[in-house]
Amino acid sequence: MEPAPTPAPTPAPAPASTLPDDTVITVSHLRKAYRDKVAVADVSLTVRRGEIVGMLGRNGAGKTTTVECIAGLRTPDAGTIRVLGLDPTRDGAALRERLALQLQESELPARITVREAIGLYASFYSDPADPDELLRDLGLADKAGTQFAKLSGGQRQRLSVALALVGNPEVAILDELTTGLDPRARRDTWAVIERVRDRGVTILLVTHFMEEAERLCDRIVLIDDGRVVATGSPAELATAAAEDVVLRFRVAGEVPAGLLERAADGATVTRQPDGRFEVRGGEGAVQDVLTALSGAGLRAVELQLERGSLEDAFVSLTARPLEV
Repeated sequence: MEPAPTPAPTPAPAPASTLPDDTVITVSHLRKAYRDKVAVADVSLTVRRGEIVGMLGRNGAGKTTTVECIAGLRTPDAGTIRVLGLDPTRDGAALRERLALQLQESELPARITVREAIGLYASFYSDPADPDELLRDLGLADKAGTQFAKLSGGQRQRLSVALALVGNPEVAILDELTTGLDPRARRDTWAVIERVRDRGVTILLVTHFMEEAERLCDRIVLIDDGRVVATGSPAELATAAAEDVVLRFRVAGEVPAGLLERAADGATVTRQPDGRFEVRGGEGAVQDVLTALSGAGLRAVELQLERGSLEDAFVSLTARPLEV
């Protein structure tokens, strides 16, 4: 009897440059539970090189558990994850040199200065970024000698990003980066994220802020109760949720009874308590209403046209409004 053939060795993970379609993160049917609590039921997603992909969902939807599994901080119960061709559970040491993770909550010793903190973190890597250049890029050069306890909320967030980037990562995971910030600090932080992408870093951004997702993200993965319920660009998700357009206006003059209702052809026409008209329906019906007004020698003023929004998409896909 001939001996059984020796099994072929398992091939090493493909380098990032040869991944199909330049995909740097792949998650397939991820599941993670804590005793009787299922945090992630079934999550699949991809992130391509150079993208900012937003993971959007309410608090407790499973976003943080998902990114902790992607980063190798937690071991999935089921499913597969590859980041830059590496398995986060098996190849954690190699991945940490190429992946940055900014967690939702992080603290530093109160008296450590910005320069000391970034120097300490740089010492963890074999080929770190230039700390001074990083501080300049993130608007912290003038705070290099400032102690952590004396930084504002926005400055602490920028330092958190700097510490995540000091290892020269190819991919950054940013978890609820702007939670707790005032509107000015939040917008300043958004500008920082855009500069991070300009440095060539691929970003997975975890958020529950609609405006943040619309401003920053190329694509969105919408998660509810531990499952992916939709993916697409912000515009694609908003368009899919937009069954109607809404037109609000005032009329310079008296509108003959029934004129707008007859022209609306299936759209809903209401008069608001402040005297404005609201037409809700398809685009054709909205145009017909304006044409009817013009034909009657009347002019619509103070026009406001609303289409579907990302929030509309969330509500329609989860049947619940998103808290902010």
